[in-house]
Amino acid sequence: MKKVLIFSALAALSVLFWVIFESKGGKYFSSHSVPAEMPAPVQEAGKSFTYRFDSEKAGVAPAKFHSLRTGKGSEGRWVVITDPSAPSRPNVVAQNSTDSTDYRFPLLIADEGSFKDLDLSVRFKSVSGEVDRAAGLVFRLKDANNYYVVRANALEDNYRLYHVVAGKRHQFAGANFEMSPGEWHELRVECVGDKIICYYDGVKKIEATDETFKDAGKVGLWTKADSITYFDDLCVTAR
Repeated sequence: MKKVLIFSALAALSVLFWVIFESKGGKYFSSHSVPAEMPAPVQEAGKSFTYRFDSEKAGVAPAKFHSLRTGKGSEGRWVVITDPSAPSRPNVVAQNSTDSTDYRFPLLIADEGSFKDLDLSVRFKSVSGEVDRAAGLVFRLKDANNYYVVRANALEDNYRLYHVVAGKRHQFAGANFEMSPGEWHELRVECVGDKIICYYDGVKKIEATDETFKDAGKVGLWTKADSITYFDDLCVTAR
């Protein structure tokens, strides 16, 4: 009887150690494997926030934001920098880590509010990247492993809409068209109920419905792998 109990205990410990190992290796995804987000007040219709980063100190992360990472690899490196080409000069926020881990998604999340129905936009410039040259908008975020993201990839010339569930991306809509890296463009998304419309430089490119995330969540910025991407004029309005 004692041998059976010992064997059962060892088997349970083996399973536990395997889960921990896989989680640290980035192969095991769960909403429980990342820290819970600090709550932020749900914003009423008409409330808006605009982040131009021009009053921020260069060389450090912007105030009223925090960084997260989905997947494997190192954390993102988000800093405010000066860019003479910025849509609103002088500053932008840049993700400038060149970690080339493929399944690695640095996020920069706004702390001031949560939004259910919204109009969200940002200007971006794809600067470099050999694995990817990506820029994205995150919305209805629950934590680092659960959110919507619409992203543009200048290497692949495509625009994709995903829900990320337990750390795994699932594309449910997209469009293909030519993109020009090294220039400023605009991403914009309208999300009302289960309807999501995504624009690129003011032109509607994606229209879809999805019910994965029905409640309010945070918003923010997103990149992939070794993408060096600049962002400016992040604007969100509750609908």
